[in-house]
Amino acid sequence: MSRTVLYARVSTTEQNITHQRTQAEQAGFKVDEVVSDDGVSGIATTLMERPQGRRLFDILRAGDTLVVRWVDRLGRNYQDVCDTIREFMRRGVVIRTVINGLTFDGATKDPMQQAVRDALIGFMAALSQAQAEATKEAQKAGIAAARAKQEAGEKGAYLGRKPSFSREQLTTVRDMLAGGAGTSEIARAAGLTRQTVIRVREEPAKAEDSLAAWGL
Repeated sequence: MSRTVLYARVSTTEQNITHQRTQAEQAGFKVDEVVSDDGVSGIATTLMERPQGRRLFDILRAGDTLVVRWVDRLGRNYQDVCDTIREFMRRGVVIRTVINGLTFDGATKDPMQQAVRDALIGFMAALSQAQAEATKEAQKAGIAAARAKQEAGEKGAYLGRKPSFSREQLTTVRDMLAGGAGTSEIARAAGLTRQTVIRVREEPAKAEDSLAAWGL
């Protein structure tokens, strides 16, 4: 009997496995089991290097469905994400994403459909790595700016209002904006107000700087 397994990766205390499951169920998935890795980075570790990520390769069988919030849960490295998705497809496992409703299925034999699918895998994997690198650079810039203020004797300088969103929520908003989702849909998925989503959309750099300034 086929199963639907949700894989959740959380790298900070602000990220929430329960939220990821709720989001998946609201999108129509009937989740049979949740497998999660806590406190791990998708940039520094491949799926096979994570204890529970490695377990997925043991428990998933042909006909099963692997659900992830987005492809970045599988990794932030282009080659790793591509290899992971293709290996699961080779085993007969279907991969589906909550955000954007993407499906990666190895069952198709039509050359044109295969070409489109493989091109999409490459694009999404590249987008995942690009966003990870952009986030890392923005964090470095924010830390550098805060350090410069301290060195200039502004240790108590006003950091601005504390962000009303977490890094996980900001990532969700960015991912869904990239996929063309609407403001209301993004707000529901991320658990934010429409006004917050609009601010992030219009000033993405400012949103990243705000998180970095507060060390979030």
